[in-house]
Amino acid sequence: MSDLLSSLQIGSGRRRIAGLIAVGVAVIVVAGIVFPDSIAGILLSIVTSKSALSSTLRLSVPIAFAALGGIFAEKSGIINIGIEGHLIIAAFVAIYGTNLTGSIWLGFVAGVLASTLLAGLFAVICIEFRADQIIAGLAVWLVALGLAPFLSTVIYGSVNVDGSGSFGRFTIPVLSEIPFFGALFSATFPVYLLFIAVALSWYVLNRTSFGRWVNASGENPEALATVGVSVRRVRYVSVLLSGVLAGMGGASFSIGLSQFVGNGQTMIGGRGFIAIVAYLFGNYNPVGAFFSTTLFAGLQALQIRLQSVPGYAVPDSLIQTIPYITVIVVLAFVGRTRIPSAAGEHYDSGED
Repeated sequence: MSDLLSSLQIGSGRRRIAGLIAVGVAVIVVAGIVFPDSIAGILLSIVTSKSALSSTLRLSVPIAFAALGGIFAEKSGIINIGIEGHLIIAAFVAIYGTNLTGSIWLGFVAGVLASTLLAGLFAVICIEFRADQIIAGLAVWLVALGLAPFLSTVIYGSVNVDGSGSFGRFTIPVLSEIPFFGALFSATFPVYLLFIAVALSWYVLNRTSFGRWVNASGENPEALATVGVSVRRVRYVSVLLSGVLAGMGGASFSIGLSQFVGNGQTMIGGRGFIAIVAYLFGNYNPVGAFFSTTLFAGLQALQIRLQSVPGYAVPDSLIQTIPYITVIVVLAFVGRTRIPSAAGEHYDSGED
């Protein structure tokens, strides 16, 4: 009964947030139409432009892929907060692989493989050696944060390195000329791959036996083992999938920019942590996580364009706090996001 009441409260809270957002958007739209030269008018012209949607989709790629990976891992019971590390290592290896082979496609595959290997190591540490998942995730992030710039320095003599190629844009004639939505028909390979990944992730989690096993592994692993399914194998596959998906995000990001930047927090710059916020805000639903990601990416795209508007420049550091402010708002209105019951807990069975 308490779970039902909690679910109703969460649903009511999400509806309140959606209502507030809808009202805010409506106010901006009306004010922008009535006063086109005001800040509301400028905002309206920016957000309704095709270039704004194009930038939002491009900026969504690394975050959304990482969010999808985090969903698979956490729904199976393994909390992977080191997803930032997967993005970092994939970003560097993708550029290195591209420069080494002269092929962006081989570089992309190399980046995905590097992230997957790192995920496999994380899985072994957490599942076989029963390490604390939060500490292990932080270790993955810190190792990647130090290793990628170190390897870049050893190989190239600098923490920053340029790539030898980038993804081209696939454009569908006529459809790409449609105002605003035309950006959907003129995008790079990673954007289209992301659309496919979101749809497949939703289908796998909601319409396949494996998806039911993943959910059971994170909610009630004992029941899953009772019907003869190996909890350990389900968790291994789920964590490896998180590495594959995050690797796609990191490799897409660096090859898309044709460079790896290893200064500070590297070019990834906290996108892995924003991905965690995105899938929590999306309530572990791939589609919800994708739309949450587009919200954060849209704010970043808006900020970039506002920098060029005289008198309305907004500090980048201020916009970067929006995702975290959003979390506070969600907690205030929703109360909490329900995580899988067995997330973070080790499961041990002599028969598993």
